[in-house]
Parts: sequence; structure tokens; C-alpha cells
Amino acid sequence: MITSVELRDFLSHSDTKLDFEEGVTVFVGPNGAGKSSIMDAITFALFGKHTRKSNKGLIRRGTNQGYSKIRFSISGNDFEAIRKIDTKGNLSSQFSEKKEGNWIPIAAGERKQFGESMTKEIEKRIGLDFEKLKIASFVQQGELNSIIKAKPKEFKELLNSVIGIDKLDFASGLMKIIQKKFREKIQSDIGYDDTHITILKNNLQKIENEFRDAKPRMETLLNKKKKYEAELSKLRDEIESESPKIDKINQLETRKTELKKYAFEKIRSIKKEITEKERKINDCEGCFDFLQRKASVEDHFNKVDLNLEKTKEKIQELTLKVVSLKEQQSVTEKLQLKDHRCPVCNSKVDHLNPLFQKEHLKKELETISKKIIFLEKEKNDFNEKKVEFSEKLQRVKEAETTLRVHSIQNLEELIKIKKEISRQKNDIEKIPLTINGGELIEVASIDSHAKILYNTILELEKHTKGFEPTAFYELKKKLEQKQKELSIIEQQFGAVIQKIQNDESEIKKITKVLNELKIVKEYLFELERIQENVFHRDGPVATSLRSWALNTISIKTSDYLDMLNTKIQRIALSEKTREISITCFSGNSILDLESLSGGEQVSVALALRLGMAHLLGSSNLNFVILDEPTTHLDEERRKSLVMVLSQLSNVLNANSPMQFIIITHDSEIFENSAVEKIYKFESTYQGTKVTRL
Repeated sequence: MITSVELRDFLSHSDTKLDFEEGVTVFVGPNGAGKSSIMDAITFALFGKHTRKSNKGLIRRGTNQGYSKIRFSISGNDFEAIRKIDTKGNLSSQFSEKKEGNWIPIAAGERKQFGESMTKEIEKRIGLDFEKLKIASFVQQGELNSIIKAKPKEFKELLNSVIGIDKLDFASGLMKIIQKKFREKIQSDIGYDDTHITILKNNLQKIENEFRDAKPRMETLLNKKKKYEAELSKLRDEIESESPKIDKINQLETRKTELKKYAFEKIRSIKKEITEKERKINDCEGCFDFLQRKASVEDHFNKVDLNLEKTKEKIQELTLKVVSLKEQQSVTEKLQLKDHRCPVCNSKVDHLNPLFQKEHLKKELETISKKIIFLEKEKNDFNEKKVEFSEKLQRVKEAETTLRVHSIQNLEELIKIKKEISRQKNDIEKIPLTINGGELIEVASIDSHAKILYNTILELEKHTKGFEPTAFYELKKKLEQKQKELSIIEQQFGAVIQKIQNDESEIKKITKVLNELKIVKEYLFELERIQENVFHRDGPVATSLRSWALNTISIKTSDYLDMLNTKIQRIALSEKTREISITCFSGNSILDLESLSGGEQVSVALALRLGMAHLLGSSNLNFVILDEPTTHLDEERRKSLVMVLSQLSNVLNANSPMQFIIITHDSEIFENSAVEKIYKFESTYQGTKVTRL
């Protein structure tokens, strides 16, 4: 039971305190006077909830902070809940219990992460959360008859909330989470869960079929493998016995090639030697002729050289005479007689010495000049002859050098070389230009090394006679082909063996998993059965709860309607597949809700609300707030409502305390009534003013 509500700067109330007792308490006053604010004050203090848009909207205009405080008693214990809020949105709260005259804090704030929640402590004490309390105890303005205007399906959802079946939904959700977590754990542990059973069975069947099909294939491949291995063994033996012959064939071809190569090299060497010898003969032939004329040439050369030197000396002598004569001519020019007198001593002279006579000197110079010209010509002739004999001497020296270079001492040696060339040419002509098998004998005649090679070839031909290399290579080719085919068979055989082993392992693995999943499925089936039967909102437990609740609400609603003195004597609530239907009885007649008057509909709605409130909250707070419940009621019905509420309060108080708080602007309906606790609400400049009438 609520004992008091205190508001300080909360909504339109600056400082309001209301005391409550058992029975009916009425709030009267015009709209906007602050009557409905009491409901927001109660829910805010208890749960921090309200009908306003934001928490800041709860603070009275012009103030910085507001609070709401409610005191209530449950089973003889007194409790106090207070919540404060400032303009910054900061909240503070405290929940206390009165013990030995002192208020002892139980919880403060909503620090849920630290396990602290004042709201949870209050819910624990009153047995209802905010949503349930609204359904059980609050009938908002204009919503009294909404309970009978609701669609059957919506009414069923309301009933589910009233009797706590939504808790079953929560529990059902937890069961689904448990199942999901369990499946995730199973899948994490073994890689599968029960949803994979069909897939695993299909995979197992497929693998078992493949396993059965693989064994005959393995036997076939094994037999084929053995057959190929035997054939290969036989081929290897044949090849092994013939292999030495193929080696000798290879050696034979190698030796033939070697002999041919040697023959060609030898021929080329002989030809080169012949060429060298021929060059030597060409170089040396004729050199001996030059050597035979050597003495004569040297003698002629010496004589010519001697004569040349003598001529040069004569020319030199004559040249000096010319110079001397020219000097004399110069002197003669100066010694000419004038008047037969000497130009030097002026003595009389008959004639001059011929050496100083101009004519004489002139003739002498002419004679000498002619001799010089003759001697120059003679010198040139000697020079030409010297050059000629010098060249002959040079050729002699070259001939000597050539013979010395070629180491030829005499003409007989050249004759001997010519004979060797002739013999070598004859030998080369005997050797064929292209060497075939039958001509090896001629090649062997080149020298001793060729003979050795030839004998080796004859020996190898003897050991390889009748051997066919083509057949041998065909045999090897056949062996290689068989080996490739065997390799493919072995790969296939290995793949089949691996497949069988993998299948055996997979069959064991899947079988083990299926056995485990069978237990898992049975366990999950039990969980699903529990969920379906116990926690499902349409399961047996929920259906039984609703059936009991519907019967209880029907009985209590009928009792309340009887107190209201209406023509409706009984209400029956029944559940169909997805909805709850309301049936009204008058005697044996069924009344349609739509045919009832507005007042009768409000009476039914009130009775249903009270019946549901009885089901929800008869053991804890036990109060109901009706906001403008007289809407759509005529004057007589309004007075009947007041009387009925008073009667209900008295009747219910006989068993357990019950409060009714009525918010209305029809104050006249309480005239001459038994209701004594009436609060009048007025709107003033200082805020809402509350006066007890």
C-alpha cells in the first residue's frame, strides 16, 4: 500500500505531499492542474520511468533540480524510494527500509555493471516490474474501456503479460540460446551437430558404396600389375643379354668413325706436307744457278766499283783545276798590260806569262770541262753497272738464305724431295675420297696406327655379326612403353589403396560422429520437447496458466460486475487458437459487447481491470489508479462507480488492504458518498496547489 507521495519541483508541483490510506482516494480538479503528474511521480520514484518525453522535462520550469519520493508498505514493512534529477540530466536515487525508526539504505543508483540496481531491488519487493505495474494498477485517461476494445489477439498478448507468460517467452528464448550454444559446442568439438545427421548419413552411404566398388577394382589392378611386372622382367632379361652387343656396335661405329677421321686427317696432313715440299722446291729451284755465278758477279762488281772510284777521283781533280783556273782568270783580269807596261810595277813588258793570258786560260777551262763531262758520263755508266751487279749479288744472297731456311745443302736434296712428293701423291691417289666398309683395307694401309684401328674394327665386326640394332631398340622402346603403362597402373593401384584406406577411416569417423550425434539429437529433442510443452506460449503449461488465469479473472470480474449492479451477471473469458474472447451473460442470454451502452462497457472494462489487478497484485502494493474513469458514464453510473469502488475497498480490505486512487474532474459525483479522502488540485503561479477537502 502506498502511504505517501512527495514531489519537489517535479513537473507542475513545487512542493506537494500527499498521504494515503486504505480505501478510495480521489483527486479532483480541472485538466492541467497536475493530477496525472502523481502517476509519473510514482513510476519515476519506483522505476525511473514516466510518460514524458525526456527526464529533463520532469523538472519544474525555472528550477535546477527536482525529485519524487514515495513511501509504501508491504506485509507490515515500510519502504522509501526517492529519485532526483537536475537540469544537466544527472540522476541520483536511493531505496531504503525503515527499521527501528530509522531509514536504512538498501540500494542506490543503477550501476548494473557492478551488480547494483535500485530498480531490481524494488521489483523484488513489490513483485512487479514497470510494465506489469502499469497493467495491474494504472488505467490511463481514456483507456479504461480499451481492454474490451482491443482485438482478441491483442487481448491475448495483454493476458500473457499479466500472467507472466512473456517470462515463458524469455525462458523459451534462453532455451533456444542454450540449444544454439550446445550445438555450437558440439560442432566445435566434433565438427558437426544434429542438423548434419542426414547429410552425414548420405555421405556415409556414398562412401560405403565407393568402398565396396573399390575392392574389385583393386583386385583387377593388382592382377594387371603382376602381369606387367612379369612381362617387364622378361624384356629386361632380353635387353640385358643383348646390351653388350649394342655396346660393341657402338664401339664399332666409334672405331670406324675414328679410322675415317684419322684417314682424313692423315690425308690432309700428307697433302699439307706435299704442299710444303712443293713450296720448298719452288723456292729453292734456281737458287743453285745464282750460287754458280756468285764469283763472277762479285768480281765484276768489284771492278766496276774500283773504276767508279777512280772516275770520281779524276772528276774531283779536274773540278779543283777548274776552280784554280777561275781564280787565275780573276787575277789575269787585273794584270792586263797597258801600253806594254806592267800594271803592278809599271815596267815595260813585251808579253805576259801564258798562265796569265786570258785566251790561254779560257782554252784550258774548256778542255777540262769537256773531260769532266766525259768522266761524269763514265761515272753514271759505272753506277748503273754497280746497281746491276748489286742486285745480282742480292739475289745470290737471297738464294743462299732460301736454301739455308729450307735446309737444302745441294741440288741432290731437291731431287730427293721431288721423288718423295711423287710417291706421296701416288699413295693419296690410292685412298678413296669416300670411305665405306669395303674400302677400310685401303685406309688401313696409310700407316701402322690405321692398321691397328682396322684390326680392332675387324674384331668388333666378328663379335657383332648377325646383331640387329633396330630390333634391339624396338625392344627397349617396348620396355619403356611397358614401364610407363606399369607406372600408370601403379598410380591407379596406389590411388585405390589410398581411397580404400581413406574410406575406411572416414566410415569409422562418420559412424563415431553419428553415434555421438544420435545422443545429441535425443538430448536436443528432450530440450525441444521441454521448450514446446513447458516454455512455449501456446504449450500445455502456458495454456494451463491462461486457462487458470482466465477462469480466475472471469470469476473475479463477475463478482465485481455483481457489485456494480449491472444487467451483466457473468463474464466468461475463453481461449481459442490465437486469441482470447470475452462473453457477457445476462441470465441465460449472451450479450454482444458492441450492443452494450458506454457505461456498461466501462463497467465491464473496470471489472476486467480489477479482476486482472487481483490476479497480479493482490499480495504486495495492492493499489489501482483510475485516470478519468467516468468518461462515457451517465450520472447514475458515475455515482454507482463511486459506490462500487467504496464497496470494493471495504470488501477487499476485509481480506487484504486495497487502495483505489481516482483522478477525475467530476467532483460532484462524490457528494453524499462514503469517500472521505478527496484532494483538490489547482493550478497557480507558484505551481500546483493541493488541498484536502
